Amino acid sequence: MAKKNTKRKLVGLVSKASGHRTYYTTKNTMNTTEKLSLKKFDPITRRHEIYEETKKNLGRNEVKARKS
Repeated sequence: MAKKNTKRKLVGLVSKASGHRTYYTTKNTMNTTEKLSLKKFDPITRRHEIYEETKKNLGRNEVKARKS
């Protein structure tokens, strides 16, 4: 079962060349505050390209407020 109180957040990685979000990874937001940048294979361009972390929320990290 997954842990509830983790500091790691799920982030999407977007290719600079094609603009597609192909990869997802977890990032510890306490230790690494700057944007994540990795070199990975882009299946659209069929080359190794630089992937950067997206600004967009993926909708999986937020806790919804309870009704009271």
